[in-house]
Order: sequence, then C-alpha cells, then structure tokens
Amino acid sequence: MSARIPWAALALVAAFCVPALGSRYYTFLANDIAIWALFATSLNLLVGYTGLVSFGHAAYFGIGAYTTGILMKKLGVPFLLAFPAAGLAAALAALVFGFFCVRVTRIYFAMLTLAFAQIVWAICFKWNEVTGGEQGMPEVPYPDFGWLERAGEIVPLLGGWRTAEYFYFTTLVLVAASFWILRRIVDSPFGRMLTAIRENRERAEFIGVNVRRFELAAFVIAGAFAGLAGGLFGIFNRGVFPDFAYWNKSAEVLIMTLLGGMHSFYGPAVGAAALLWLNQQIVAHTQYWPLVLGTILIVLLFALPGGIASALGAAARRFGARWRRA
Repeated sequence: MSARIPWAALALVAAFCVPALGSRYYTFLANDIAIWALFATSLNLLVGYTGLVSFGHAAYFGIGAYTTGILMKKLGVPFLLAFPAAGLAAALAALVFGFFCVRVTRIYFAMLTLAFAQIVWAICFKWNEVTGGEQGMPEVPYPDFGWLERAGEIVPLLGGWRTAEYFYFTTLVLVAASFWILRRIVDSPFGRMLTAIRENRERAEFIGVNVRRFELAAFVIAGAFAGLAGGLFGIFNRGVFPDFAYWNKSAEVLIMTLLGGMHSFYGPAVGAAALLWLNQQIVAHTQYWPLVLGTILIVLLFALPGGIASALGAAARRFGARWRRA
C-alpha cells in the first residue's frame, strides 16, 4: 500500500517560502488566504460536521478582531495575551448566543444566528467610546518582533525580514496550530458524534445523545476559532472596522466553505484560496468584477457540487490508479 502524500505539510512549507520570492503582493495574498482559511474551517465545524448553517458567523470574527484591537492599541497588552483573549471573548459570546440558537432548527437556527450577528454589528457601529463607531479603530499595531530580529543575528534564516513578513510567519504558525487542533477535534469521538447528529438528529436523540449540548459545544468551538481568525485579521488589516461583523462577511465565508467542499476538512481552506485569488485577478482586469466573479462561482458550484477539494481528490485518486497500473 503506497504512503499518502502529506499535502497539508507540503502546503505549509510552500507558504513559508512565499516571502523568499521577494514580492510583497504574494506575501499579502498568502497572509489573507491563511486567515480566511481558518475562518472558513471554523464555520465548517458547524456546516459540514454538525449540519448547522450559520448566517452570522462573522459576529465572532468581529468580536475577536475588536478584542485584539482594543487590548493592543488602547491598553497596550502584548500580542501573546491579546490573541488568545480574542478566541476567549468570541467563545463567551458564542456560548450566550448559541444557548438560544440551538433550541431551534434549520432555517430558524440560521435566521437567529443572523439576528445575533446584526446585534453585534450594531454595537460595533454605535459604541463610539469603545469601538470607534463608524470610523472603526485604525492603526492597530503589529506585535513586537524585536526578539526575532535579535535571534536573526544567531540564526541567519530568522533575520533580515520586514515586520509584515514576521507577522506573516507568525500567522502561519498560529493558523497551522489551529488547524491541528481542529483536525484532532473532528477526528475524535466528539467529532464523530457531531457527524452522527448531522446525518440523523432524531436517531441520535433516540439513543440518548444530548443533541443540544453537542451542538452548543460545536457552536462555541467554532466561535472561538473564528475569533482567533478575527484577531489576526485586525492586525493584518492594520485596523478593525464594523463591517468585520456585518452579514456580508458571513455570506463570503459560507461561499468559501461551499466552494471548497464542506465534507472535506481542508475544503474550506481550498475554497478560501480559490475565492480570494479569483477576486484579486478579476478586479485587476475589469470593472465589472462582481458580475464576472458571480458567474464563475455559479458555474463552479454547479460543475463541482462536492466542492473543489473533492474534485481534486477524485482526480488525484484516478491519476494514482493509472500510475500504479502503468
């Protein structure tokens, strides 16, 4: 039996090599993709594994971004404390909102998540003293990378990078660690129970599973990782603004999840990369980019109903089978 190719590890190594290409554009795009990949994967814990469609996942993304921004800019808290605080604040909000959301199902669940997200957006938009209101919170500082620059005097590969590139490397490490934790969760008995609930909620209840408790746990975990993604995005964007929590961010990340494939762990990450790359390319070539992008997405969703990741996996298996026969 042939060994499986470690695609995730290879992709991580390739991502670390991006700044060596010398292009700030590609480093910027790769950083953006990494953060959105984590955001989309956190949503997939609800959509793909639990069968809960959330229209308000951006609420936790925004809460995480504002938590990190307030702590680092206004209170001078170091990144090592502000980053986990973003996940904790988002998890606490998800616990409160999820307590009510998991009591309803299907479209009612989706609409209730949207309602709570709009409440979060309204608070961010109006609470001028804390969030900056409509103007948001610009100039969120980068973490202090002085220790890395000093370490670069000893280890050559660590030195000579710009601050944005140090943050990019930090993002890759944190996103990779988050992916590892999420992978362990979905492969655990807890993750398999979520899949059982997705497949047949009534049967799970019949055998004695507390479905609401498992759904609430998934809701909180998904919110926590969305908050971590938001914390990274606020620094990457060099500012936090109310539209981070607006409904269109929830729609965008849901499209990424569906486009990449919600029944594949890495599908949402592939969808995030595809959507962001398409958006960058189309915007650069035409002013009618919303029409062109929408048309391409419709074609892809119809042509690849299982998502891009599933199509790539099937193609790789066919290629492998032909190679072995040859």
